[in-house]
Amino acid sequence: MTHPLEPRLAAYIASRIPGATDVAVRELSRISGGASRETYRFVLDWREGAEARSRRLILRRDPPASLIDTERRVEFEAYRAFRGSAVPVPEMLWLEEGSDALDHPFFIAEEIAGFQAAPQLLLSGAYDAALPRLAERKWSILGEIARADPAPLRGIVPEPAPGDCWRRELDHWAGLIDRDAAAPMPITQAAIRWLRANPPPPAQKVGIVHGDFRTGNFLYDAAGEIHGVLDWEMCHLGDPLEDLGWSLQPVWSFGRTGKAGGLVPAREAVALWERASGLKADPAALHWWTLFNCVKGQGIWVGSAAAFNRGANRAPIMIYPAWWLINAQDRAILQVMGKL
Repeated sequence: MTHPLEPRLAAYIASRIPGATDVAVRELSRISGGASRETYRFVLDWREGAEARSRRLILRRDPPASLIDTERRVEFEAYRAFRGSAVPVPEMLWLEEGSDALDHPFFIAEEIAGFQAAPQLLLSGAYDAALPRLAERKWSILGEIARADPAPLRGIVPEPAPGDCWRRELDHWAGLIDRDAAAPMPITQAAIRWLRANPPPPAQKVGIVHGDFRTGNFLYDAAGEIHGVLDWEMCHLGDPLEDLGWSLQPVWSFGRTGKAGGLVPAREAVALWERASGLKADPAALHWWTLFNCVKGQGIWVGSAAAFNRGANRAPIMIYPAWWLINAQDRAILQVMGKL
């Protein structure tokens, strides 16, 4: 059965490819997950003169309300900034910030097909032989993001001073928790008090921060290669240690205690990142950013629950993270603070 978006999407794309004829969209289907954007895959068919062409593409469309509030142009430009670099990303094609074509803003990108993303599959045992190589690629790529020149995103996102990176991020996520929490959160508030009382040193550089670099947000294969880094919707400029701390926070060990991202001990991950980034991960500063990222996690989980409870978005993906992760995140906070 034809999806109702298919003819509308085809009409939009036809307007963006000069000289194309017989433009058609088929096999449009929603990809599960995606609480900040609706994600669909589809096949685009068209003709250029006598030549028939076909390409597999991805549509990322804003939902009525999302797990996190993000700006689609930032995500689009972040992907473009790394295209052709040591950080593998899909090609971005078109960005539409109006709502006329598909009811909500969206962008269209190439699909990197044939690889896996699910952490549950990766850590099921079937990929054990590839995990060391995958860990090397994961934190080396994160180091390349930290090393990158932030110039492509200047003017698109605010650029904080090196000494203000921590405060800006903590104020933002603590404010969201204050706004959205449905019940008192004493463990999280204790962490916020400690973070304010013990700020980290200024950032070594103000760089590009992916914002959600974790196992589950990249495409991998059985040989341990990473073919695409996804989900740049929280990308911003800040302290690169923020990304490293997010990759190390205990929730993303997926139950494999002592393994960063479920892959390797944290010290190995940090060494890989340092070698690739050219930066140093001061232990005290990294501890601060790891604890901060536990607070950031809570901000995301309680925010998604609040959007669901307000009725802005009743998709199950909005309430599931809160049900699954708020208690786990409290335990992670206690673990990082040495209280568990």
